Amino acid sequence: MANIVTFVGCFLHLLLIFVFSTVLGEWNTKDYLKREHSLVKPYQSSGMNIPMWDIIGSTMVTNNYIRLTSDHQSKSGGIWNSQPVLVKNWELHVQFRVHGTGRTLYGDGFCIWYVKDRMQLGKVFGSRDLFSGLAIFLDTYSNHNGPHNHVHPYISAMVNNGSLSYDHDADGTHTELSGCEAQFRNKDYDTFISIRYHENTLKVFTDIDNKNNWKECFSVTGVHLPTGYYIGASAATGELADNHDVISIKLYELDVPGSVNPEDYKNIIPSAEHFAEPREHVDDAPPASWSVWKIMLVIILLIIVFVVAGIVGIYFYQKHQEGNRKRFY
Repeated sequence: MANIVTFVGCFLHLLLIFVFSTVLGEWNTKDYLKREHSLVKPYQSSGMNIPMWDIIGSTMVTNNYIRLTSDHQSKSGGIWNSQPVLVKNWELHVQFRVHGTGRTLYGDGFCIWYVKDRMQLGKVFGSRDLFSGLAIFLDTYSNHNGPHNHVHPYISAMVNNGSLSYDHDADGTHTELSGCEAQFRNKDYDTFISIRYHENTLKVFTDIDNKNNWKECFSVTGVHLPTGYYIGASAATGELADNHDVISIKLYELDVPGSVNPEDYKNIIPSAEHFAEPREHVDDAPPASWSVWKIMLVIILLIIVFVVAGIVGIYFYQKHQEGNRKRFY
């Protein structure tokens, strides 16, 4: 009898562990997914509208992806969530593809935003400069001037309170929190990035090797962000171009619902306690009006012109002299 009771007790204990583990698993994978901040296929409900999302600029919505820019020059576009994020700790997963015909020259890249103001086209990867909030830049522009301590594509983070300007020519070095190299361009499969903000720590991971495994890009402590900002993605092309496609966006809440009052964090001014070590800024060299080769070419052309003019002059002089002699005789 005692053995039966022990067996039943062990069975119930294991059952409770199984149920509890299942519930925890559901919390992490389903209950904490914030559907009002997520974008998954199929995108459209009726017409061209995407529930709780707005598009701007050159953005095109298809059945399989949302193309922020096509592989053409001077394009900019974006997609923005219409609902403010009211959770303090969150994790954002973005499935994307960047691809194009360029082999050695391409650009410019795209950005994932958590900012105060949305739906504003601008010069920073298709959105406004002097923003307030967080930007994660996926920079593919491979034709920069000046010194570099990394190659492209390059992922970096910037926190702004609205007073800092992004220096595109220097890859944002002077305002960068941290960054890493990531060869996500022209893959035959979809690539992923994870942005995790938890207890004032920002962590970025990538899955760009088709291994279904996150690899840490960087981690920065002392990052302060308010609640109530908006998530979005934007991209831009200039003289160089690429297709910038977003396939899905999923935001997960990392807090137990109701454990944090978002009102307590809405007035925080975006800031960061640590920044990456900046490299010296080197301005682009002004174009030389007369290079050595140009001067030599001009000299050679002038010599040729003078020689030809001399030959022609001598020829006509001789003809003129022959004519005078004929008239004399």
